Amino acid sequence: MALMRVVELLRLSAVSTVWVDTIWDLEFTDIEPLDSRIEDEIKEDPEVFKKLYKQLLPFSSDDDSAQNIWTVLGENEVSVKSLVAVLAYFILGGKAKSPSVEQRHYSLQASSLYLLLLRIPGSVANKVFHQILFDTCLDVILRCWPQTCGKKRKKTALKSSQGDPKTGKRSKSQKKASEEMEIDEDDEEEEEEEVYFSAQGLLKLREDVVALLQTLLRLLEKFSLKGKPQSVDSCLRIFTELTTFEPVVGELSFTEKRDVDQLERLPELAYHGLWLLCSPTHGEGNECRRRVFHRLLYVILMMRKDERSNPCLLAPSQTVYKARDQAILFICNIVDEQPEATLPLLKILLQHICHQMVEKSDYRASGSQAVGKLMAKMPCEEYATFIRWLHNYSQNNRVAFRMFALDVTVVLLGVDEREADESLITDLAVYLSHRFLVHNIIYARCSDISPTVRGHALHCLAQCLELPSRNATKWIHEIFSSSSTAGTQTLMETVHSEKTLKRRDTAQKTAMTFRTIELSKHKSIAAASHHGGTGSGIIPDNTSVEYQETMALFKQRIGDPKPNVRKCALETVMSLLKHGVILCSPENLAILSERCRDPAVSVKKKSMQCLMDLLTALHDNIEVQEAWLRGVVPTVIDSESTVQEKALECLDDVILKHIKSHGSYKNHDTSQKLAWDLLGLMCDKCQDLGRYFSKAFSVWSRQQKFTTTFVNNLIWHTEGDRAAEAWLLLAKVAGGSSKLNYGTVLEAWEHTVRSPVVDVKTTCHILTVISNLAAGINDDTKSRIVADLMGWLKGFNLPLEVISSSVDALVCLGQSENVMDTMAFLNQYCGELVSLCEEYLSGILLNERGAENLNEELLVKYVYTLGAASLHCPAKVKKRVFLLIQSILTSSEQSGSEEGAELPASQPLSQFKSSSMPTVVRAHAVITLGKLCLQHEELMVKYLPAFARELEVGKELAVRNNVVVVLCDLCVRYPNTLTRYIPNISACLRDPEPLIRKQTLIMLSNLLQEEFIKWKGSLFFRFTVALVDPEPTISDLCEYCLVDLFLKKNQLMFSQHFIECIFHFNSYEKHKKYNKFSQTDSEKIKFSLKGMKNQGKRFRIYRFLLKNFTDEQRFNITTRISQDVLALFVDSELPLDADGSELLADVFDVLSLKEIKLTAISGSAHADEPPEDEMAAAKVIMQKKLVSQVQKKNFVENVIPMVIALKNQLEEHRSPVLKHLMAYLQVTMQDYRSEVKELFAADEQLAAEVEYNLKMYEKQKQQEQQEQLEQQLTNFTLSPSPGNAATAAAAAASPAARAGLRPGVTTPLAPRSAQIPADKRKASDVLRRRTFAAMLTPVGRRVSQDTISSVPSKGFYDGRAISTPQASINEVTFGEQVSAIHCDGARRDTTGEGSVLHLKSPEHQAPAPRQWNVESPIVRKSRGRKRQL
Repeated sequence: MALMRVVELLRLSAVSTVWVDTIWDLEFTDIEPLDSRIEDEIKEDPEVFKKLYKQLLPFSSDDDSAQNIWTVLGENEVSVKSLVAVLAYFILGGKAKSPSVEQRHYSLQASSLYLLLLRIPGSVANKVFHQILFDTCLDVILRCWPQTCGKKRKKTALKSSQGDPKTGKRSKSQKKASEEMEIDEDDEEEEEEEVYFSAQGLLKLREDVVALLQTLLRLLEKFSLKGKPQSVDSCLRIFTELTTFEPVVGELSFTEKRDVDQLERLPELAYHGLWLLCSPTHGEGNECRRRVFHRLLYVILMMRKDERSNPCLLAPSQTVYKARDQAILFICNIVDEQPEATLPLLKILLQHICHQMVEKSDYRASGSQAVGKLMAKMPCEEYATFIRWLHNYSQNNRVAFRMFALDVTVVLLGVDEREADESLITDLAVYLSHRFLVHNIIYARCSDISPTVRGHALHCLAQCLELPSRNATKWIHEIFSSSSTAGTQTLMETVHSEKTLKRRDTAQKTAMTFRTIELSKHKSIAAASHHGGTGSGIIPDNTSVEYQETMALFKQRIGDPKPNVRKCALETVMSLLKHGVILCSPENLAILSERCRDPAVSVKKKSMQCLMDLLTALHDNIEVQEAWLRGVVPTVIDSESTVQEKALECLDDVILKHIKSHGSYKNHDTSQKLAWDLLGLMCDKCQDLGRYFSKAFSVWSRQQKFTTTFVNNLIWHTEGDRAAEAWLLLAKVAGGSSKLNYGTVLEAWEHTVRSPVVDVKTTCHILTVISNLAAGINDDTKSRIVADLMGWLKGFNLPLEVISSSVDALVCLGQSENVMDTMAFLNQYCGELVSLCEEYLSGILLNERGAENLNEELLVKYVYTLGAASLHCPAKVKKRVFLLIQSILTSSEQSGSEEGAELPASQPLSQFKSSSMPTVVRAHAVITLGKLCLQHEELMVKYLPAFARELEVGKELAVRNNVVVVLCDLCVRYPNTLTRYIPNISACLRDPEPLIRKQTLIMLSNLLQEEFIKWKGSLFFRFTVALVDPEPTISDLCEYCLVDLFLKKNQLMFSQHFIECIFHFNSYEKHKKYNKFSQTDSEKIKFSLKGMKNQGKRFRIYRFLLKNFTDEQRFNITTRISQDVLALFVDSELPLDADGSELLADVFDVLSLKEIKLTAISGSAHADEPPEDEMAAAKVIMQKKLVSQVQKKNFVENVIPMVIALKNQLEEHRSPVLKHLMAYLQVTMQDYRSEVKELFAADEQLAAEVEYNLKMYEKQKQQEQQEQLEQQLTNFTLSPSPGNAATAAAAAASPAARAGLRPGVTTPLAPRSAQIPADKRKASDVLRRRTFAAMLTPVGRRVSQDTISSVPSKGFYDGRAISTPQASINEVTFGEQVSAIHCDGARRDTTGEGSVLHLKSPEHQAPAPRQWNVESPIVRKSRGRKRQL
């Protein structure tokens, strides 16, 4: 018989019985060496196992007529036990340390043979099956395959950013992890010998692997693994590994079922095996399917999950993405085949994808796409239920969860909106709408506590507008157009406590059992959903109010402290503008253009990119074009070189590249039309940007960017409709290009001279081109042009702009290599102009009847020409000219003021008879006189008092403005002389006119930046007063100058002046050192911020300065305040009078500010960014402890003695400052609440009194707040609909709350008394008061849980400035029933089952909050006495 002949080749009869028994006794975990002679005899035929496999294959059929193999073996005295032992020997040979190629082949073939034996009927009865041997047969598949492939996969694996979920510790950095991986691989390579495989050898090895898998699949078709969970897990592990074992060309088809023999690709075989395991044959209920889904979870998450380690991320690659898509397709196919059995598991799978998602963007994007594809298989009810779960998930404590919820929401918005089935309950129908996703998830997270989530939510909102589906855009429109957004979970922007912003650190388990994840919402969120979170019962509101309030929220995000949030907010605003959700008004467009000057470089670039995208989409919109110019053009002089390069790139792409020849210009070419439209704006509305535009051209000229073709194209356009724009570009190009056609320029000049009408813009540009080309023009042409210019100028008919350009051109034409020739030319022509002006002014001013026929416009031109020409010929300016200009400035109003005012002896304006001149003439006379002073120092010294006096008593806006300009210009020319007049200039920072205040601020900033003036005297304090200027543009400009210009140069500037700021702004002059600089009484009154009415302004300045302190400066300033201020009051060097009390109150209030706290202790600097690894976290903790100890020591040694002494003095004087001192103690003692007795150890009675006083003060303060709250409630007029609690919640969560407006300032809705019956108005008033009471009540004084159901949810109005997610995944189960899980980070697994979560039944109520027993020291003492009695 052929079978027995092959069996004899295994030499079973020669095998020792003792050896066989030893193998079985070892449970196939270890192997005893087989007799070498027997082993060699078996290996004589390398195909022995294949031959035996072929002989045994017929016995595995289901045909009843087939002969029983076990009977045949028994009749021939072949021991099945010995056969299995020999097979086990060769199988385990493949698991050796460094198996040879031969051992690998024998191991795979022997494994196939053993699995075939298991498939033959009667194998169980003959005790062939052994679980360990079965698992070993599966393991050899991966063990026998060359390990280099596995190493490559290992090397590309990344550590998960989630870290260890059991310990809650973050993983090590990727760099360190990769280093450790490489070290481990090197060790393996040293220990193991390298085995090389040829291509032929690998193919043969793969054939054995395929044969083994096919045998395993045939076995699973008949052999049940029910009751063998370990074997099921082994199969799942192997099949899951094989799904990514080799790349697949094309797509795998799971719908068409083929025979196992037809499957040759390893992933196909693996998925067929997973499909077999999903059948009821291998387990009861959903157990096997659950395990399959659990294994595929990590394939979808692109993770590698080993049995003994946490999941690690796989580096994204085409192979990994392909495996993920195959896993998703397989799961979808299983759900289609067995919908009822697999839908619960699909929900569990989706929950675990969300729960185990990491923060990396690539993985989140991949996971969100997977969730979207899998959710498409859900019916409406399950789909709506999961959306509800996702909504709660979006409010979880973990940042990664909230960000992933946003990604999933965007994917869901990209598909068509589902329609509710008839069987769907009403409560779930709302979750099917895209409106719910937009309003309650994406928009709600725009006010998240985490800047990362805030920025991502804004980015997702912008993405929604780009989706092909119009539903998302429609619902975003609704945010700006109606009050239906009240159903969102966005919280009101009010002052918040630090306790509210603290997030609970919950221990999350990654290697958890695969069960349902239920999210238990925080009670505030649950109440919010109950009171209208579904969007029903919304009160219609005025569209304009909603629009303005929602825009206020986006503007707040534009100014967010975090650059990433600002960038995302800019992207969102750009999308809103592009899609017409908000108006392209100058105000909204200014949001983008102003951020091109953001302090962060990345934000500047993002703003420019947004403007580019918006201009591309709305290229015909003039407002957009202007906003683009005002945003991009000024950045060419940015301090950051990369920003300059970006701006130049934008200008090049939009303007320069599209300048074509006149014949090539086409109106339908939007790019060309846009380029010329922008140049047209530069000639008209945006002329003020010319200086920045010139800077760009100077850079391009150095780069030799202007080719001959480009210049010729411009020249061709000078004769067409775009002449003004073409001459603008030529004027910029001429300075750096020698390729201009002189003939064309001269022809244009001849045409301009002969033209009766002067085009101001074009003429100025032509004159600029002539000025740049002057050096190359021949003498005859120069003479002709000079004659034309002099004829123009002597006619005095030109506009002022043309006069200035003509004089400049005249000067350029007169330049020569010989300086004497140049001076002679200027004296001749400019001197002639000065003489003509002098003659005309004499006839007007010195003639008694000259002013009767005064031509104001002509007089201005003469005065202006005189100033422009006199700069170039100072020798030709006579003394008479000075007197003529001086006489223009002498007015009757000034002459009258001289009688009652003490003027300096050198006051020049008192010398002449008063004459009344128009304001415009006097304003130009100031500029001309300033130009004269630049050339004549003695004249400057004479007229400085006049300029200073004009600033003080002058009434004309234009004159005072020009005086400021002149004085600041003189500071550059004569810095030492002008130092004494800096107080006169800085006094204009409090001028009644905003224009003068802004002009003064800009001029002083320039002088300070160039160091022509110094921070001496009161200049710093006057400069900082601009921070509280009523004009927002001025205050913002001042803040920018102080922080971005001056503080960068001198880091100590703020801290050096801070204490003196307190004295100066309180007008306190009794200190021996501070506030001792000289000021006039009018200046003291002008810059004083004394009194309660100015307290807000003072503290606005204090907070700004402290916010920009370093921790070292904060620490030092506290000590200095104690020594330089408090100590003087304690020693009675400073009296406790009214002024001293106000100063002392400010000092204690400053010490109570949160800005003065050290960021190393408060953690505000890094509150949203956890440390990267354990070492960094430990370093932060140690640093915090060390700094806290140092601060505590300083507090005990320097502050407490002063505070105690002052407290006694204030009690003696019964001073109102005592409440400020107690408020300071209350704030300070919050950090040392448990150490009050220790800090006051020297006097226990005093410690008890301080603690008791603090408690009493807190109680009194709460009462005052309650009274104030009741007073505020009487001012509200908003009345929700009666009997509808959801309406009240919606009203309270209106966009007014989202925009951060205070309740007392929000625009109230119109009263609805006409719609409310008289008998219900009282009820609505009560509901209204309850609504706003909940909104305004501090977090620490909320109503009890029993009353929450009767008032709007606490989540809406808990006093947070930013929406704080409070839900956590604290119910995690995986099975048929849902039971609560309480994940306690301090809990330990005592049973050793690290992957099992400890469950708690939902019937058990959570323990009640701890009740604190607080009593005063007096009550405690009386109770002790009673006990003694």
